[in-house]
Order: sequence, then structure tokens, then C-alpha cells
Amino acid sequence: MTDAEDRKPKSDEARSMFLPPAGAAVDGDMSTTSEFAIPEGLAVPKATGTESEVTSEFALPEGLDVSQAPAADPEGSAFTPPNTYSSKHAPSAFTPPSGIPVVSLTKDVPWQDRMRTMLRMPVAERPAPEPSQRGSDDSGPAVPRVLDLTLRIGELLLAGGEGAEDVEAAMFAVCRSYGLDRCEPNVTFTLLAISYQPSLVDDPITASRTVRRRGTDYTRLAAVYQLVDDLSDDETAVSLEEAYRRLAEIRRNRHPYPGWALTGASGLLAGAASVLVGGDLIVFVAAALGAMLGDRLAWLCAGRGLPEFYQFTVAATPPAAIGVALTLGHVDVKASAVITGGLFALLPGRALVAGVQDGLTGFYITASARLLEVLYFFVGIVAGVLMVLYFGVQLGARLNPDAALGVSDDPLVLIGASMLLSLAFAVLLQQERSTVVWVTLNGGVAWIVYGAMHYAGGISPVASTAAAAGLVGLFGQLLSRYQFASALPYTTAAIGPLLPGSATYFGLLAIAQNEVDAGLVSLSKAVALAMAIAIGVNLGSEISRMFLRIGSAEKRRAAKRTRGF
Repeated sequence: MTDAEDRKPKSDEARSMFLPPAGAAVDGDMSTTSEFAIPEGLAVPKATGTESEVTSEFALPEGLDVSQAPAADPEGSAFTPPNTYSSKHAPSAFTPPSGIPVVSLTKDVPWQDRMRTMLRMPVAERPAPEPSQRGSDDSGPAVPRVLDLTLRIGELLLAGGEGAEDVEAAMFAVCRSYGLDRCEPNVTFTLLAISYQPSLVDDPITASRTVRRRGTDYTRLAAVYQLVDDLSDDETAVSLEEAYRRLAEIRRNRHPYPGWALTGASGLLAGAASVLVGGDLIVFVAAALGAMLGDRLAWLCAGRGLPEFYQFTVAATPPAAIGVALTLGHVDVKASAVITGGLFALLPGRALVAGVQDGLTGFYITASARLLEVLYFFVGIVAGVLMVLYFGVQLGARLNPDAALGVSDDPLVLIGASMLLSLAFAVLLQQERSTVVWVTLNGGVAWIVYGAMHYAGGISPVASTAAAAGLVGLFGQLLSRYQFASALPYTTAAIGPLLPGSATYFGLLAIAQNEVDAGLVSLSKAVALAMAIAIGVNLGSEISRMFLRIGSAEKRRAAKRTRGF
């Protein structure tokens, strides 16, 4: 059989599958059907229209009454309100334009605590501010001028040594006092920035300011706090022009104490510190002379434009040189107490407390910068003292570290020396005269607690220092709340008697005598004492806020920020 004949039957068989059955009527030409063809005699409704209707299994059956879906909303943005929204009759599911006050802040507490509480809240939960009438005209306050005033106030606070969280609270208070509620301040070690967004659909307005110069003047700091307090008071109407005028007066104010008073205070501080570590009258005079000479040399270096690192290095050399000279002259005095007293006047306790406080409140960049600044100052002091001690040891000076370990048997002498040290420290910080008495008493209480725990109770110096510093922070915060002012003038000078001057000197002396291991141990102890002071002051401040009349719902809502949420 040929190939053509072999393919023919198969073609005929395939064609027969589609042929109609025998006897079926065929209209016209022969049509091709399949097993899916409609059987003969079955009535099927005619399809309307010329085109076939395409359906699916999701089509609704005929006769089922279904309500028509509403027309689609016109295309809009994320800020377009729903078509069911009515501004006059807004349902409870929508937030009104003025915001929903989730919490109710007590107005009797200081503005620092109210603003700090709001800053620690999520932005969506902050209560809306009350309408402000402090604008220059009916259109509201001039936003750029309000932001500029806020930055200038924040600059003075940050340059004066205030913590980053307190600076942000002050900036937030100034903005809200003029009705700018959607503002976000941002504080770092050298840069201040603030952003204000009028509404959700408007572009934000951002301004910044750089802090280049720093100075210690707690009188100016208190004046700035008073200005912010007046701005935050609803009963005190302070216009923008009046606020600018008062700020200019604060900047022009001279320091409350002249230069000779600061030099004398530096000497008194060093002399009182030398008595705390076992010095007598001769040691007191020698330490005071060394500290005053170092202060004058530091002022001379500052006038020549040298950085602060070299100023601390130069200021640390005269006390160490006088101590070495007394040892070489075989004068029967405790030369170690002279050097230790001189170190007390140079240790950067204020910057250390501020740095640790910023770290504990979540401002890690600012805290790192402050602690790095403290490290540089400490290295400068170490360089100055080590240089003098090294040459003294080479010249045959026999410096005995144990000579400074003894303390006076009379507790009244120690308490009086600690209070004198706090008094001198307060003058160096340019505090107001009204706060000097309080901080002096606070320093005396701190030394009483430390002495009772360490010398009488035998407790470790680190734990005793932390407890005394916590009491300083507690009393300082309570006094500042009573005066509606900053807590720094009541706490910074009071921690002066607790500074680790003797541990620092012993570490440097051991390194100069080639006893590196013992020196590192003593320096580690000094670091531990410094951290105990800073953490104790901050803990006492936090505990004091528990006594304020603020509800528990809003008191610690921002703890989420420091837990990574």
C-alpha cells in the first residue's frame, strides 16, 4: 500500500467524527458539528444583538436583586478627606483640626516639666496648644521671627552648659507660646535646628544655628529661664519685640563677679580641697597660690587665642610645680595635698554631668561629644601634671602617695572646707548671689552623707559618692522647681567636694614613677567616681520629678524613645 493510500482512511475517519447522524436535516451546505452541539428539539433563547455575550462563573444569576455599588470617588491624594466626612458634623473616628488632647497637663508645674513631657510623647498624641494672641497682627505670628527667637534662646542655654533635653524643652515652649504647635526642635553639641510645618499639606519651614562659643555664666542662664517662663505664662503677654529686647539685654549683661574675684575663688577652691585630703594651713596657702597662678596663666593663654586644651595644660602646672618645690626644699608639708587641691579647681565636673545626663536621656550624639570634650580636658590636665612630676622625680623629689590619704579628725573642719569649696565653685560659675547660699548648703549636705557612709560606715567610695550625688540632684531639682529656674546653679557647685581629685593625682604620680599598673587602677577609680557623680545627680533629678503633680499617664510616655521604639 502506498503512503497516500495509507493516509486516506485515517483522514476519512477523522472527518466522520464531525458529520451529523444519519437522517439529520442539513440546511444548505454541509456544516461541521461536535459532541457539544445542541440536541435537536431543545429550545434555546435567541441571543440579542449581533455580538455574543461573554460571561463567567462570577456572573450574577438572572432575577437576583442586588443593590448597585456607589459611584467611585474621584481620584485624589492621601490628604483628601473621604466623601462621608463633614467638617461641621465630624464623626468620632476622625481627628478634629485642632487635635484631640490625649492628656491634660497641670499648669501649676514648671514649664520645663510640661514641655519635657510633651517632647517625650509621640507627635500624634500631643495636646493642641491654646489659641495664642501674641502675633503681630490678625494673620498670626511671624513664623521666621519666632523660629529665630527660639534658636537664639536655645543657643544661650546650650552654650551655658544646659542639657540637650532641657534646651529642646525651652525651644518647644517658646514655639508653643506663639501658637506654633507642629514644631520639632533638634539639638546637638554644636548645632541647633527647628522645623515647623503649618499643616499636613504645606511645606515645612526649617531654620538652624551653630553654637561656636561657650562660656560659663549661670546668671545669664537664669535670666534666659526667666524669659522662657514669662513666655510660657498665659497671663503674661510678651510680644516678639519685647522678647527680642529682653534677649538683647541678657546678652549685654556683664558678669556678676570681676576677674580678681574669680581668681580668688579659684584659690579658695584649691585650698579647701587640700584641707579635705588632709592638708593644714601651709598646704592651704600653697594650694591657693598655685591655683591662682594657674588661673592667671590660663587667662593669658585665652587672650592669645590658644585652645582650651592648652589652657588646661598650662593651668595644671603651677600647683604641681609648687608641690614638687616644697618636696625638694624638704619642707615638712603634704606636697601631695597641694597638687590634689590644684586639680580640684580644674576637673571638668560640669561638662561630665551634662554629658552623662544627655546619654541617659537619649541624646547619644551630644553625650558622646560632651564626654569627648571632657576626655580632652582631662588629657590636658594629665599632660601638665605628668610633665612636672616627671621632672620632679628626675630631680630627686620623693613624693609619697600615702601622705595625702589622711583626713582631719574634726568633722566640723571637713564640713566647713566642703562648704567653702562649693561657695568658691559657685563664684567661678558666675551664679546669682541669691543661689550661692543654697548651693553652699547643698555641698555641705553632700559631704556629710559621703563622710557618714564612707568614713563612718565603711562603705565603698563609689557607692558613697553615688548616694551623695543623688541627694545633691534631688535637692537641686526641688530647689529649682521652687524657684522656677534651672537646676544647674543648685547642683553643679555642690558636687565640687565629691570630685575625684586625689584618685586622679595618685594615678598620675604612679605613672610618673613607672608604676603603670597601679596608676591605671587609680585612674580607673577616678573614672568610676566621676560616673557615679554624674549618674547620681541625674537619678536624683528624676526621683524629684516623682513628687510633682503630673499624672502617671503622661509622666513617662516617652520612655519608648530611649528603648528603641
